[in-house]
Amino acid sequence: MKNGEIIDNIRLKNDYHIVRFFAPEICRQARAGQFVHVRIDHRGDRILRRPFSIHNVESDGALSVVYKVVGAGTATLAELGPGTVCDLLGPLGVGFSDVPADVTPVLVAGGYGAAATFLLTRQMTQRGIFLFGARSSADVILTDVYHRAGYDVRIATNDGSEGKKGFVTGLVEQLLAEWSGGKLFFYGCGPHPMLMALARQLHSAGMPGELSIDHLMCCGVGACFACVVKIKADTPEGWKYARACTDGPVFNLDTVYVE
Repeated sequence: MKNGEIIDNIRLKNDYHIVRFFAPEICRQARAGQFVHVRIDHRGDRILRRPFSIHNVESDGALSVVYKVVGAGTATLAELGPGTVCDLLGPLGVGFSDVPADVTPVLVAGGYGAAATFLLTRQMTQRGIFLFGARSSADVILTDVYHRAGYDVRIATNDGSEGKKGFVTGLVEQLLAEWSGGKLFFYGCGPHPMLMALARQLHSAGMPGELSIDHLMCCGVGACFACVVKIKADTPEGWKYARACTDGPVFNLDTVYVE
């Protein structure tokens, strides 16, 4: 466990926030796709930690987490100001891998899944493509930081209020149809139905990639088996359970069991 003092905690837009902790030790080790398990406060009704994808790390020891207020825990987090100290476990889990310089990374994110893929823009020298899907313009976040990172940013919203109308898989289909140069490698993070649709799409197209398959977590360290997901296996059912917190959350596309 490491203490992380809050540097700042600000609203991005609507219910979306970004909090920065001073956590230099975690910053030195963190990779894209990993997460921190945060104890928000110590009251008896909120004893469980909350897992948050690591959005960014900075040389001065600032670790950024993007979150949406969806319940009591995140509502409490949104109220915490600079100087508040939280317990952090991390970095935890299996992160995304890098690809060679001659491969173009394609980051596919839904909602605040965009937070988990951003560190890839820091880890790899080549620029890539960021495909982002959201329900409406109210849920479009972080596209500015991907623009500044030199990525080709394309947006889809379910209601058409920003970007192309439809799902992010429509942007993937369009990219695959128009792409004629070099090799692509896909990285995905977002809601489970989106990830399963993306997996089917990439399997069909014969494209390589990795998916961050998040799940509800309790312990975050592989002990409780509350966060299991299905992966391919040589069993009668064709799958077995893997722990999202330690075996993942990032899984190679070849191992993802599509339901």
